[in-house]
Amino acid sequence: MNTDITADHGLEIDPASRLFRVARSNYVDPSTFAAEKAAIFGKCWLFVGHDTELAEPNAFLTRNIADRPIIFLRDRAGEVRCFMNICPHRGTQLCREREGKARTFTCLYHGWTFNNQGHAISVAEPETYGAAFHGAGRNDLVPVPRFEQYRGFWFLNYDRNAESLIEYLAGARDYIDIIVDQAEAGMQVVGGMQEYSMRANWKLLAENSTDILHAPILHSTYLDLLGSFEPSGKLPPMPKLEGRSIDLGNGHAVVEYKTIGGRPIAQWTPAWGEDAKAEIEAIQRRLVDRFGRERGERMSQCNRNFLIFPNLVINDIMSLTVRTFQPIAPDYIEVTVWSLAPKDEFGTPKLERRLGNFLEFLGPGGFATPDDIEALEACQRAYAGWREAPWNDLSKGYGAPPDTMDEGAQRAFWLAWRKRLGETVA
Repeated sequence: MNTDITADHGLEIDPASRLFRVARSNYVDPSTFAAEKAAIFGKCWLFVGHDTELAEPNAFLTRNIADRPIIFLRDRAGEVRCFMNICPHRGTQLCREREGKARTFTCLYHGWTFNNQGHAISVAEPETYGAAFHGAGRNDLVPVPRFEQYRGFWFLNYDRNAESLIEYLAGARDYIDIIVDQAEAGMQVVGGMQEYSMRANWKLLAENSTDILHAPILHSTYLDLLGSFEPSGKLPPMPKLEGRSIDLGNGHAVVEYKTIGGRPIAQWTPAWGEDAKAEIEAIQRRLVDRFGRERGERMSQCNRNFLIFPNLVINDIMSLTVRTFQPIAPDYIEVTVWSLAPKDEFGTPKLERRLGNFLEFLGPGGFATPDDIEALEACQRAYAGWREAPWNDLSKGYGAPPDTMDEGAQRAFWLAWRKRLGETVA
């Protein structure tokens, strides 16, 4: 056997032959899924929410992150916190509402009450307990082990000994900066969130999120729509997308490429009409003035399909969306999507254009999302035959300079996946 070949954890990699394959059993095997829950979702930084979802003191949201229930809140003093949504007494789910405003939380089971800074303020029949029971902090809510933010994006980690979020994000920080810095007034979540599910393994959606190759085939109906706004009634032949896939470290990756369509920040398209053209061009000039020509033009004229390992996707394309997905079973995930926009766009036609693009393409009923769901569920159904047809191929562009249409981002994901499992699985 060629000694350059590795075949551990279901990866077969041969640099000499420029071959990179992934075992299809990795998408279906329950023991692999259990190992991922421990080694990846129990030890990596996981997205909780955006700062602007908690607009005022006392606002809260409840979510399930990697199967654990949490309360994400802004306390009475304005500090953002994250607690396990578990009563310290007998373990009842403390808060059952999905969102709201509350200065205190009272358990439905025995009436213990906690303020939104996590401190126990009322225990049923306190006189029946020994003195040690009332020690400082003993009955307070349990905070998640690690909770940190970068540029308004809040993450948790269930591993108390994990590296810091800053270290973990590695090269992804620059791409978060590129996105957040598009807005002088800051970014804000638009409205609430959209939720859907699919019968597919979570790694399929991670792969798909940085896969540009499928777009002209799977999403051809959307390209036909864009073409209808052209004077000729159709798009010109699809040019080779100018860009590259970039390994950002720790499994994070981005595909950055020159757009062929419109971007709210700040690339005009005929679909928006002539009235919007001057406004869009003014935004582009401001970006160049603030950040210089190279970075300003990247912000305005380049799309970014961006994965933060393991399950956070930021699509900075015809709209700006944030998507996370929770693995529930080897063949089932639950997806949550938010739209982001500059705060100063609210109440203006700019926001209408942005949301139109979001719903039209990336919304659950848009042109792209149903296509993607069908394709990924078709993969999952086909993997029932993994014993007879055992390998997925991710060799495109392996060993060559990075390109927009190669599979370098997917390979970066799988190498981080293997490293994480290798640290805890013999």
